[in-house]
Amino acid sequence: MTKADLSKRPEQVSSMFDRVSKKYDETNDILSMGNAPRWRVQTRHAIAPQPGEKILDVAAGTGTVSKVLADAGAKVTALDFSAGMIEEGKRIHGANPNIEFVQGDATKLPFDDNTFDASTVSFGLRNVQQPKVALQEMLRVTKPGGRLVIAEFSTPPQALIRTGYRAYMQLAMPSIVKLVSSDPEAYTYLNESIIAWPAQRELASWLREAGFERVKYRNLSAGVVALHKGFVPLAEAGSSSS
Repeated sequence: MTKADLSKRPEQVSSMFDRVSKKYDETNDILSMGNAPRWRVQTRHAIAPQPGEKILDVAAGTGTVSKVLADAGAKVTALDFSAGMIEEGKRIHGANPNIEFVQGDATKLPFDDNTFDASTVSFGLRNVQQPKVALQEMLRVTKPGGRLVIAEFSTPPQALIRTGYRAYMQLAMPSIVKLVSSDPEAYTYLNESIIAWPAQRELASWLREAGFERVKYRNLSAGVVALHKGFVPLAEAGSSSS
Protein backbone atom coordinates (compact mmCIF):
# COMPACT_ATOMS: atom_id res chain seq x y z
CA MET A 1 0.00 0.00 0.00
CA THR A 2 1.38 3.37 -1.03
CA LYS A 3 1.00 6.73 0.63
CA ALA A 4 -1.32 7.69 -2.21
CA ASP A 5 -3.66 4.92 -1.11
CA LEU A 6 -3.86 6.50 2.35
CA SER A 7 -4.75 9.83 0.74
CA LYS A 8 -8.06 8.66 -0.66
CA ARG A 9 -10.57 11.42 -1.28
CA PRO A 10 -13.51 11.56 1.15
CA GLU A 11 -15.90 10.20 -1.46
CA GLN A 12 -13.58 7.22 -2.06
CA VAL A 13 -13.44 6.42 1.65
CA SER A 14 -17.22 6.81 1.89
CA SER A 15 -17.71 4.42 -1.02
CA MET A 16 -15.36 1.93 0.63
CA PHE A 17 -17.39 1.97 3.84
CA ASP A 18 -20.60 1.68 1.83
CA ARG A 19 -19.29 -1.58 0.38
CA VAL A 20 -18.35 -3.15 3.72
CA SER A 21 -21.30 -1.86 5.77
CA LYS A 22 -23.40 -5.03 5.86
CA LYS A 23 -20.63 -7.22 7.34
CA TYR A 24 -18.64 -4.48 9.05
CA ASP A 25 -19.53 -5.24 12.67
CA GLU A 26 -19.20 -8.99 12.24
CA THR A 27 -15.80 -8.64 10.56
CA ASN A 28 -14.52 -6.27 13.23
CA ASP A 29 -15.55 -8.61 16.04
CA ILE A 30 -13.60 -11.43 14.37
CA LEU A 31 -10.51 -9.35 13.60
CA SER A 32 -10.40 -8.02 17.17
CA MET A 33 -10.42 -11.62 18.43
CA GLY A 34 -13.57 -10.90 20.41
CA ASN A 35 -12.26 -7.76 22.10
CA ALA A 36 -14.47 -5.24 20.28
CA PRO A 37 -17.48 -5.64 22.62
CA ARG A 38 -15.22 -5.11 25.65
CA TRP A 39 -13.74 -2.00 24.06
CA ARG A 40 -17.27 -0.64 23.60
CA VAL A 41 -18.03 -1.24 27.28
CA GLN A 42 -14.86 0.59 28.32
CA THR A 43 -15.75 3.45 25.98
CA ARG A 44 -19.18 3.70 27.59
CA HIS A 45 -17.61 3.84 31.05
CA ALA A 46 -15.27 6.63 29.92
CA ILE A 47 -18.16 8.65 28.48
CA ALA A 48 -20.37 7.95 31.51
CA PRO A 49 -23.64 8.73 29.69
CA GLN A 50 -26.49 10.05 31.79
CA PRO A 51 -30.23 9.80 31.05
CA GLY A 52 -31.38 12.70 28.91
CA GLU A 53 -27.89 13.86 27.91
CA LYS A 54 -27.29 14.73 24.27
CA ILE A 55 -24.29 12.86 22.90
CA LEU A 56 -22.74 13.09 19.45
CA ASP A 57 -21.22 9.87 18.09
CA VAL A 58 -18.96 10.85 15.19
CA ALA A 59 -18.03 8.26 12.54
CA ALA A 60 -20.68 6.14 14.20
CA GLY A 61 -20.79 3.49 11.49
CA THR A 62 -23.78 1.24 12.07
CA GLY A 63 -24.30 2.62 15.58
CA THR A 64 -22.78 -0.06 17.79
CA VAL A 65 -21.45 2.49 20.29
CA SER A 66 -24.52 4.69 19.82
CA LYS A 67 -26.72 1.84 21.01
CA VAL A 68 -24.63 1.30 24.14
CA LEU A 69 -25.00 4.99 25.00
CA ALA A 70 -28.69 5.08 24.11
CA ASP A 71 -29.35 2.07 26.34
CA ALA A 72 -28.10 4.23 29.23
CA GLY A 73 -30.83 6.77 28.45
CA ALA A 74 -28.77 9.30 26.47
CA LYS A 75 -30.13 10.93 23.33
CA VAL A 76 -27.54 10.00 20.71
CA THR A 77 -26.91 11.59 17.34
CA ALA A 78 -25.06 9.02 15.24
CA LEU A 79 -23.20 10.81 12.45
CA ASP A 80 -21.35 9.12 9.61
CA PHE A 81 -20.06 10.18 6.19
CA SER A 82 -21.07 6.87 4.58
CA ALA A 83 -24.65 6.56 3.34
CA GLY A 84 -24.28 2.77 3.42
CA MET A 85 -23.31 2.78 7.10
CA ILE A 86 -26.23 5.09 7.92
CA GLU A 87 -28.64 2.84 6.02
CA GLU A 88 -27.38 -0.26 7.82
CA GLY A 89 -27.50 1.54 11.18
CA LYS A 90 -31.11 2.53 10.60
CA ARG A 91 -31.95 -1.05 9.63
CA ILE A 92 -30.48 -2.40 12.87
CA HIS A 93 -31.28 0.38 15.34
CA GLY A 94 -33.93 2.45 13.58
CA ALA A 95 -36.59 1.53 16.10
CA ASN A 96 -34.54 2.90 19.00
CA PRO A 97 -36.11 6.26 19.93
CA ASN A 98 -32.86 7.45 21.55
CA ILE A 99 -30.78 7.25 18.34
CA GLU A 100 -30.95 9.66 15.42
CA PHE A 101 -28.84 8.85 12.38
CA VAL A 102 -27.39 11.77 10.40
CA GLN A 103 -25.18 11.65 7.32
CA GLY A 104 -22.50 14.31 7.62
CA ASP A 105 -18.86 15.34 7.46
CA ALA A 106 -16.83 15.22 10.69
CA THR A 107 -14.85 18.27 9.51
CA LYS A 108 -18.03 20.31 8.92
CA LEU A 109 -20.46 19.17 11.59
CA PRO A 110 -24.04 20.27 10.78
CA PHE A 111 -24.80 21.38 14.33
CA ASP A 112 -24.85 24.65 16.27
CA ASP A 113 -22.20 25.58 18.81
CA ASN A 114 -22.56 24.10 22.31
CA THR A 115 -25.21 21.54 21.29
CA PHE A 116 -24.02 18.34 22.96
CA ASP A 117 -23.14 17.32 26.51
CA ALA A 118 -20.49 14.95 25.16
CA SER A 119 -18.92 13.90 21.88
CA THR A 120 -17.23 10.65 21.02
CA VAL A 121 -15.62 8.84 18.10
CA SER A 122 -14.70 5.16 18.06
CA PHE A 123 -12.21 3.78 15.55
CA GLY A 124 -13.12 6.43 13.00
CA LEU A 125 -10.99 9.50 13.61
CA ARG A 126 -8.07 8.01 11.68
CA ASN A 127 -10.31 7.71 8.60
CA VAL A 128 -11.15 11.42 8.61
CA GLN A 129 -9.06 13.28 6.04
CA GLN A 130 -8.42 16.19 8.42
CA PRO A 131 -8.62 14.74 11.95
CA LYS A 132 -7.36 17.91 13.65
CA VAL A 133 -10.20 19.87 12.02
CA ALA A 134 -12.66 17.22 13.24
CA LEU A 135 -11.34 17.68 16.79
CA GLN A 136 -11.92 21.43 16.53
CA GLU A 137 -15.44 20.80 15.27
CA MET A 138 -16.21 18.46 18.15
CA LEU A 139 -14.92 21.12 20.55
CA ARG A 140 -17.22 23.66 18.90
CA VAL A 141 -20.42 21.61 19.14
CA THR A 142 -19.78 20.33 22.69
CA LYS A 143 -20.98 22.43 25.60
CA PRO A 144 -18.49 24.12 27.97
CA GLY A 145 -17.54 21.55 30.59
CA GLY A 146 -18.57 18.74 28.25
CA ARG A 147 -16.29 15.83 27.47
CA LEU A 148 -14.79 14.14 24.43
CA VAL A 149 -13.87 10.46 24.39
CA ILE A 150 -11.91 8.85 21.57
CA ALA A 151 -11.43 5.10 21.23
CA GLU A 152 -8.85 4.31 18.59
CA PHE A 153 -6.21 1.77 17.66
CA SER A 154 -2.84 2.84 18.99
CA THR A 155 0.75 1.76 19.62
CA PRO A 156 1.52 -0.87 22.29
CA PRO A 157 4.29 0.61 24.47
CA GLN A 158 6.01 -2.74 25.09
CA ALA A 159 8.30 -3.73 22.22
CA LEU A 160 7.46 -7.45 22.31
CA ILE A 161 3.72 -6.82 22.18
CA ARG A 162 4.18 -4.15 19.53
CA THR A 163 6.16 -6.57 17.34
CA GLY A 164 3.56 -9.31 17.75
CA TYR A 165 0.74 -6.91 16.99
CA ARG A 166 2.40 -5.67 13.80
CA ALA A 167 3.03 -9.27 12.74
CA TYR A 168 -0.63 -10.12 13.27
CA MET A 169 -1.73 -7.12 11.21
CA GLN A 170 0.67 -7.72 8.35
CA LEU A 171 0.65 -11.53 8.18
CA ALA A 172 -2.44 -13.02 9.81
CA MET A 173 -5.06 -10.31 9.30
CA PRO A 174 -4.99 -10.35 5.46
CA SER A 175 -5.75 -14.08 5.43
CA ILE A 176 -8.60 -13.69 7.92
CA VAL A 177 -10.04 -10.77 5.97
CA LYS A 178 -10.15 -12.85 2.78
CA LEU A 179 -12.33 -15.36 4.60
CA VAL A 180 -14.75 -13.08 6.44
CA SER A 181 -14.89 -9.72 4.66
CA SER A 182 -16.97 -8.73 1.65
CA ASP A 183 -14.19 -6.37 0.53
CA PRO A 184 -10.61 -7.42 1.47
CA GLU A 185 -9.14 -4.40 -0.36
CA ALA A 186 -10.98 -2.05 1.98
CA TYR A 187 -9.42 -3.75 5.00
CA THR A 188 -5.98 -3.41 3.46
CA TYR A 189 -6.55 0.35 3.54
CA LEU A 190 -7.87 0.20 7.11
CA ASN A 191 -4.89 -1.88 8.20
CA GLU A 192 -2.45 0.65 6.75
CA SER A 193 -4.36 3.52 8.35
CA ILE A 194 -3.82 1.90 11.77
CA ILE A 195 -0.07 1.57 11.18
CA ALA A 196 0.17 5.20 10.08
CA TRP A 197 -1.85 6.55 13.03
CA PRO A 198 0.04 8.52 15.72
CA ALA A 199 0.83 7.00 19.10
CA GLN A 200 -0.92 7.91 22.33
CA ARG A 201 1.09 10.97 23.35
CA GLU A 202 0.85 12.59 19.94
CA LEU A 203 -2.91 12.15 19.76
CA ALA A 204 -3.17 13.62 23.26
CA SER A 205 -1.21 16.65 22.01
CA TRP A 206 -3.71 17.02 19.15
CA LEU A 207 -6.55 17.26 21.67
CA ARG A 208 -4.71 19.95 23.61
CA GLU A 209 -3.96 21.87 20.41
CA ALA A 210 -7.66 21.77 19.52
CA GLY A 211 -8.47 23.39 22.87
CA PHE A 212 -9.44 20.51 25.12
CA GLU A 213 -8.17 20.52 28.69
CA ARG A 214 -7.53 17.83 31.33
CA VAL A 215 -6.51 15.50 28.50
CA LYS A 216 -5.50 12.00 29.47
CA TYR A 217 -5.43 8.54 27.93
CA ARG A 218 -5.68 4.95 29.07
CA ASN A 219 -4.44 1.88 27.24
CA LEU A 220 -6.70 -1.09 26.55
CA SER A 221 -5.45 -4.53 25.48
CA ALA A 222 -1.84 -3.60 26.26
CA GLY A 223 -2.04 -0.47 24.11
CA VAL A 224 -3.51 -2.02 20.98
CA VAL A 225 -6.34 0.44 21.67
CA ALA A 226 -6.22 3.67 23.66
CA LEU A 227 -9.03 5.71 25.18
CA HIS A 228 -8.36 9.45 25.08
CA LYS A 229 -10.49 11.86 27.09
CA GLY A 230 -10.61 15.63 27.31
CA PHE A 231 -12.95 18.38 28.45
CA VAL A 232 -14.17 21.61 26.86
CA PRO A 233 -13.01 24.54 29.02
CA LEU A 234 -15.84 26.07 31.02
CA ALA A 235 -15.00 29.47 29.56
CA GLU A 236 -14.94 28.10 26.02
CA ALA A 237 -17.34 29.76 23.60
CA GLY A 238 -18.09 27.51 20.68
CA SER A 239 -17.32 30.14 18.07
CA SER A 240 -13.83 30.78 19.46
CA SER A 241 -12.56 27.44 18.13
CA SER A 242 -13.49 28.17 14.54
